[in-house]
Formats: sequence, structure tokens, C-alpha cells
Amino acid sequence: MDIKVPEIGESIVEAIVGEWQKKTGDQVAVDDLLVELETDKINIEILAETAGTLETLVAEGDAVAIGSILARLDESGAAKAPTAEKAPEAKSTTAP
Repeated sequence: MDIKVPEIGESIVEAIVGEWQKKTGDQVAVDDLLVELETDKINIEILAETAGTLETLVAEGDAVAIGSILARLDESGAAKAPTAEKAPEAKSTTAP
């Protein structure tokens, strides 16, 4: 899933990437704070819409256009529940 710069306002065409709260390779959960974007009018917090592994694509301090991709979330491992190891089946033995 791509994490994009949202439309902030009619007159705002770009934002500055603030401090990343999560780094590439981090596991994130839904609603985790990823990064803050700064403009001359407003600051916006970008939250994870889904769980997954984060890959950041832009550096702190970079100017980014509205609609551009900031990061990607790999959801492939997030939806899978941890699998418990199956215990070996007990064998019944009967005496002859």
C-alpha cells in the first residue's frame, strides 16, 4: 500500500517531510504515527491505514508534492496470524 501526501488545502501544493516516527523495516500497526508533514500553514500527522512493514521513500527535510508517495507498507505478513507448531499426534497402543 502506498502512503501518499494527502490534499491539504486548495492553495497548498507541497509539504516538507518532518521527522519519521517509524523507519524502513519497522512493523507498524493501524493508526501508528508514521511521519509529520509541515507546510507554511499547517502541520499534518500521517497515520498508518493498515498494518505492515514500512519502507520509507523520502528523507526528512525533503519537499514533497501533494499526491506524491512518501512510503510503502508491505501488508503481506501483516494479515497472517502467527502459526503455532502442531503437536505430534498421540498414538494409542494396545497390548496384544
